[in-house]
Amino acid sequence: MQENIIQALRRNAADEAVSLAREWTAAEPQQPQAHRWLALALQQQGNHADAQAALGQALALAPDDAALHLQHAGLLLAQRQLEAAGQALDKTTALNPNEFAAYLMQAHLALARDDVDEADRLGRLAARVEPDSPELAAVEGMVALRRGEVDRALAVLSSASQALPNDPRLLYALGFAYLGKDMLAFAEQAFRRVVELNPSNHALRGLLVQLALRQGNTEGAAETMRQVLATAEGDTPGMRRLAGELELASGQPLQALEHLRPLLAALPGDRPTLQMLLVAWQRLGRDEEARTELDAVLANHTQLHDLWLARLAVAPVGSAEAVEVVERWLTAMPEHLPALETRMRLHDMNQEADAAEAVARRIVALEPGRVSGEQRIVEALLAREPAAAVAHVQALLDNAPAEVRPALRTWLGAVQDRAGEPAAALKTWLELHAELAPSRLPLPPQAKAPASWPEQGSVAEDHPVRPIFVWGAPGSGVERVVEVMAAGSPVLRADRFGPNPPDDGFQNFHTLQRLATDELTPGQLVQQWREQLPARGISDGNVIDWLLWWDNALLWALRPQLPEGRLVVVVRDPRDMLVEWLALGAPAPLAVNSASEAAQWLARSLEQVVQLHEQELYTHLIVRTDDAVNDPAAMGALLEQAFGLRFPPVRSLGPTTLAAGHWRKYAQVLAGEFAKLTPVAVRLGYPEV
Repeated sequence: MQENIIQALRRNAADEAVSLAREWTAAEPQQPQAHRWLALALQQQGNHADAQAALGQALALAPDDAALHLQHAGLLLAQRQLEAAGQALDKTTALNPNEFAAYLMQAHLALARDDVDEADRLGRLAARVEPDSPELAAVEGMVALRRGEVDRALAVLSSASQALPNDPRLLYALGFAYLGKDMLAFAEQAFRRVVELNPSNHALRGLLVQLALRQGNTEGAAETMRQVLATAEGDTPGMRRLAGELELASGQPLQALEHLRPLLAALPGDRPTLQMLLVAWQRLGRDEEARTELDAVLANHTQLHDLWLARLAVAPVGSAEAVEVVERWLTAMPEHLPALETRMRLHDMNQEADAAEAVARRIVALEPGRVSGEQRIVEALLAREPAAAVAHVQALLDNAPAEVRPALRTWLGAVQDRAGEPAAALKTWLELHAELAPSRLPLPPQAKAPASWPEQGSVAEDHPVRPIFVWGAPGSGVERVVEVMAAGSPVLRADRFGPNPPDDGFQNFHTLQRLATDELTPGQLVQQWREQLPARGISDGNVIDWLLWWDNALLWALRPQLPEGRLVVVVRDPRDMLVEWLALGAPAPLAVNSASEAAQWLARSLEQVVQLHEQELYTHLIVRTDDAVNDPAAMGALLEQAFGLRFPPVRSLGPTTLAAGHWRKYAQVLAGEFAKLTPVAVRLGYPEV
């Protein structure tokens, strides 16, 4: 009878197999195997409830049969009863510690709940039974992939896929291993095979669309998308949204609208959908249609923040229409802080200062200390009662938690500065520097100028490698120059200021001492720098390298070993540089123990710049940012003039800094410090007073 049932199941004749199994259970009701095969036949028939009952009968007759518990786990998994399946598998391995399939199923369950360590442990147990199994290799590869060991995962999964070319789980993991190595074509091939094996996996088809787009294959992406949307299961809001994105990327805004407009009702507050709709409407010039459709949806969904923002985006900035939209927003959500902040900004755009302040006070009444409201209140106080503005920020500082006090202290100093209290501002800034000094870098050492320099190496006119080093002392605005340069060049590297800086001599404050004692040779310094470039994404040596520090002593290496290099030094009036450093800090987190020490160090740094320039020690360019530090357009024009290249415009250069000549407000409170800086300021071409 068992053989007849097996033959029927192989022919997918589930009804025949069920009939045969029922005859067997009727003839031998105490035979566990009869109930087991009835359960298998019922499961293949799709009757999980009756299969569960039949298997329960088998287990009641043979509760210690490990194979029955394993089959029970498989049936529970088919019904997505994961916890019960896990219990059944535990029972299986307890009864038969050599049940390889149970360990594998347990490992896959552990991976499904993202318990990588447990999956690894179960894989090791399975390896004691069948160490060379490709099914086991699949588990090992997926564990490695989850742990970020992409190379090992790819090797193990590739080998396993050769033995199990039609295992969907294995191919799925292999696809993600290829993705981890950015091998998009191979990933696509693996995922397409998964879809062939499991055509109902429409989510994976969406990934195939994205992979095709990433490879520039818009036609392939569109074809895959059409296949997905042609099925009832695949025509989901998520896939429609992806289809709209695809049409926009292909320059077809009208077709994108056809996919996206129905989603307004289904996903009225979905930000990506709204953003794509706005792009499509804008490209088609259908602003009025956008207003009408968004207003219609807003009539039924008045509490959706992103929907209101989308409607506001259609109104001209600062217009009466924008005001009307925001008033409706506030009527629907009267205590919604982003709506209040928008109304406050509109008041300011329309020169309604009192009304803007009133909204600001309403904001801080709802959320005391909210930055937008507090800043607007302080601006109002500065305009009419500067001392009150200072007192207001001081009160905020006194009541603030420790983690925000440094930012508030910086702000307090800025408000004191604007209120005409330079002594108080300086005191505030120095107190903040004193608090931060233990966690900051020491000021880089500075070498004395030698009696002579090594000969500069020669460079052929057609030499293809022309690296550039960029540096500016604290307060120079070098970070603003870098912002504009980065917009125009993919080879600019600012990683020396990030969490993973290059490990070379230009990053190490001990380099000068090592050069002086021959612990590091000039050739080794430059070679170290070159060796780090590939890891920084530079293959040919052409890099714009923003340096953490500079000292002319580095020319002992650069003149003979890197004569093709160029140095860009950013400066402004040294006295403005000192005030900005004290007020706002610097890109390099250098410790400031006193204003006098900072002024001395800055003076020596700039004296080296003067020597570099006057003696033409190295190919260089001095960029003066005095009149451009707060103006993106002016900064772009300045760099265009300096390099003879046009730079893309940038929206902002960062927080507003001190205007040129601001140092004069501190002429009395920093008189001693300015006395150290004035001589070098004059040598750089700035006025003495």
